[in-house]
Amino acid sequence: MYENNYPDKRYRHTLEFLEKHIDTQESILDLGVKNPFSEIMKTKGYEVENTKGEDLDVQFDTVINSNAQVVTAFEIFEHMVAPYNVLRKIRASKLVASIPLRLWFASAYRSKTDPWDRHYHEFEDWQFDWLLEKAGWEIKDSMKWTNPTRKIGLRPILRYFANRYYIVYAERN
Repeated sequence: MYENNYPDKRYRHTLEFLEKHIDTQESILDLGVKNPFSEIMKTKGYEVENTKGEDLDVQFDTVINSNAQVVTAFEIFEHMVAPYNVLRKIRASKLVASIPLRLWFASAYRSKTDPWDRHYHEFEDWQFDWLLEKAGWEIKDSMKWTNPTRKIGLRPILRYFANRYYIVYAERN
């Protein structure tokens, strides 16, 4: 189904984690516009609604008005200036969220072609846990994985050993 390379490895791990915690009978609000992974969720039988591209740092209407039982947020919080605000507004009782972890050997991601595609935050796992707990979520499970590349050099070698992605399943306190 999925190869062991980017983004397939990330999708495989994310889907396995989602299926472990969320039943296909539970409706999902996926933070972010429709994307390849929200389409994968649909093919696996999940009922998925996406946000519409609004600035989730300041516009919460879709989140507040959603009746979804679960919110998913896959690699979105690092793009936000203040993810705490939207985390507090979520009405669903379950959250599955993933982030890229901060790597000590690489600077934060910033696209060379898209001025909006940048990471304001690259968390360490404890920082993301703290953010979720402060926003009223209790972490029930988590997982990390690496993101190896086929490039040559010191950083690509380090990517075989350094965890790059972190995913959590949390419930509202």
